[in-house]
Amino acid sequence: MFSLIILTLLGVTLDLTIRSNVQADAFDQAERVASQWSAAARNGIVPHRMPAYPPVELVQIVDSHMRVVDSSKQASDTVPLSKLRPPADDRFQRRMECPPGEPCILLMAIRLSPDPDAGVVYAGLPEPGILTTNRLEYLIAGSIAALVGLAAWITWALVGRTLRPVEAIRARISEITVSDLSLRLPVPPGRDEITQLTVTANETLARLESAVRQQREFASTTSHELRTPLAGLRTHLEEALTYPEEVDPQETMRAALTATDRLEAIINDLLMLARLRVSDAPAELIDLGELVASEVAVQPHRLPLVVSAAPGLVIRGSRMQLIRVLDNLLVNAQRHAESTVEITVEREGDRAVVAVSDDGPGVEPAHRERIFERFVRLDDSRRRDPGGSGLGLAISRDIARAHHGTLGVEDSRRGARFVLRLPIVERPGAVAAGAAPAAGELAPRKRTRDGGHVARVASPDGA
Repeated sequence: MFSLIILTLLGVTLDLTIRSNVQADAFDQAERVASQWSAAARNGIVPHRMPAYPPVELVQIVDSHMRVVDSSKQASDTVPLSKLRPPADDRFQRRMECPPGEPCILLMAIRLSPDPDAGVVYAGLPEPGILTTNRLEYLIAGSIAALVGLAAWITWALVGRTLRPVEAIRARISEITVSDLSLRLPVPPGRDEITQLTVTANETLARLESAVRQQREFASTTSHELRTPLAGLRTHLEEALTYPEEVDPQETMRAALTATDRLEAIINDLLMLARLRVSDAPAELIDLGELVASEVAVQPHRLPLVVSAAPGLVIRGSRMQLIRVLDNLLVNAQRHAESTVEITVEREGDRAVVAVSDDGPGVEPAHRERIFERFVRLDDSRRRDPGGSGLGLAISRDIARAHHGTLGVEDSRRGARFVLRLPIVERPGAVAAGAAPAAGELAPRKRTRDGGHVARVASPDGA
């Protein structure tokens, strides 16, 4: 419809323009012929039978009394072509004459001179056929109809070509269900918007399939982990009921409490994982060095804890979640250490780095990523802490990611070295890493906790 309106307006404009140009060109031809005979008449060299210059074949010269003096062969010798007599101040005039029962004539009239008795030269030609009939309009209307039809066919073809892959995509989407996310949308050829949308949708489906698979694996693993303490609890209770005289009630209750503690630990860790998935860490500015030092001061221990924390490393995040990460790392380090645990806090570019190192057996490179999976516990960890849930390190890594950081195991000369990296928030007036401390400010310090006592160790510069 829009193209029809535009083409109609263009057709009307074209019709009027062509008619105007044809008429103007006819008048110009008549004016040239009339000008030639006007000059000849003023010089007195006009023959009685004036030759014509096609298509201007009607030529007459009349006197002041409108009598024909000279004419061309096609013009009348007695009847003037027009009664128009241009005034002295406007000697050149154009007019369309339409005698009754005859075709119209495009006429040019030129007064020979401004004198009162001056004659007039008429030169005219029949109105062109393109102006007397509607052939031009029919031609333009036919062209418009053809163009509209062509535009409609092209639109139909392009829309059909565009919608064919859309229909294929719709049909494939209708086949995708939660139980089967392996199907992918057919990608049409080219690089248009539909192709890019299809590629993005396939990438989204791949991520969704991976997430659903992880959820199913997680649900399966969780069910297995919960089933083990429940089975143990049920076994102890059934033994107490079946053999009341042979089973010690106190021992049964202690075993039941142990199984209950394990269930509670698993459930609490699962709730923590769920909260990390649906909520962001609150915006709170935290001095990471002070947080680590204060947490070490209250951390239960069996071995000395040595802390070296640089001041002024401010991050943004949740204090309680970061304390949970530190607790997990410290407990894990003390579980595997032989004699001591070292904690360092330093700056590395735009990141604050917390490293927790122990002098235990360490983690083999093949298991450094596997230990961060849910419910994964190596044999040594099961032996040292049978009641663990296997979720501590997985939760710690999720917390690090929620704070736009990383957590992993890196190489060390001895034992395991867990490294937490978090982005630093720059604040005006903050002490840059490695800068000299202001007067009265503590330099980077070391603290050693042994036997319940936390002792500050002087820094290398004697502060």
